[in-house]
Amino acid sequence: MKKKCLSALFTVLTVAGLAAAPAMAQDNVRINRMIETLEKGDPVFGLFTGNFSLANARGLARSNLDYILIDMEHTAFDMEKLQEFLLGLTDKAAIARQGNTQMRTTPIVRLPANGRNDPEWLVKQILDLGAFGIMFPYVETAEEAQRAVAAMRYPQPRGSDIAEPRGVRGSSPGVASWYWGVSDYTQRADLWPLNPRGELISFIQIESALGVQNAEAIMTTPGVSAIFIGPADLAMNMGLPGNSPEVQNAISSVIELCVKHSVPCGITTGANDITARLDQGIMAPTVGYWGDAGIGGSTEANLRTAREHSGRTD
Repeated sequence: MKKKCLSALFTVLTVAGLAAAPAMAQDNVRINRMIETLEKGDPVFGLFTGNFSLANARGLARSNLDYILIDMEHTAFDMEKLQEFLLGLTDKAAIARQGNTQMRTTPIVRLPANGRNDPEWLVKQILDLGAFGIMFPYVETAEEAQRAVAAMRYPQPRGSDIAEPRGVRGSSPGVASWYWGVSDYTQRADLWPLNPRGELISFIQIESALGVQNAEAIMTTPGVSAIFIGPADLAMNMGLPGNSPEVQNAISSVIELCVKHSVPCGITTGANDITARLDQGIMAPTVGYWGDAGIGGSTEANLRTAREHSGRTD
């Protein structure tokens, strides 16, 4: 009788262990592929889009892009549309083939708020839907960068080595946890590389003369994941054409600081400058803009050129 009970217990534990195995394995997978690629030392290639249709989401999910910048700064701030678009980026066939929920194309949302505005409520709503990162436009000081970081972080457990900058994000992880497909969302929903296990990207935009002046302090703010230079707004802020030497020198100075501090840097690029920007040290360029339904011919060509030039084979 005792042997039968032990045998039954062993069977139950074995079945329970097998049932739990996929969840445990899933929790050990890097869910943010953009971070995974950057950790390898490879550049990542993205696209801005303001088209939130399911057709566009499906096309982008199957593209060779590493990340999508979902632009809600210059398009309507519509949370229902955002939720649909995020769901549309989920390629179930790809997930089934690879055996985990890592999305090939990482969704990052650009806020309508500038650095000087309060970002907390916007960030909270976007992250609670499951976005893997936030882009903050027009950040001009380290204090503004710190506010952005705090808005994205949960308060950390007592005794944590990375309790600062203190997070102010409220707890409601249900939808995001389901979207990511993990059981430990609140532990993983933190900023990389401040938290090496973090899966969130804080993309800070520098696009003013004051931002350039404070670039080093901004990019070295703990919790900042990457910098993105906005050349059009920078040129407008400086009152000069985008191709003027003064604007280009300002851009180069920010890139040089990013390289110095090993902070990934992004900028908009096209066929004329994508390889030059990669050689300059840009690690997260966009290779197109406003995808209509997936990526068009010129964007696809730019992406192919960028991948070949950087040696990306994955």
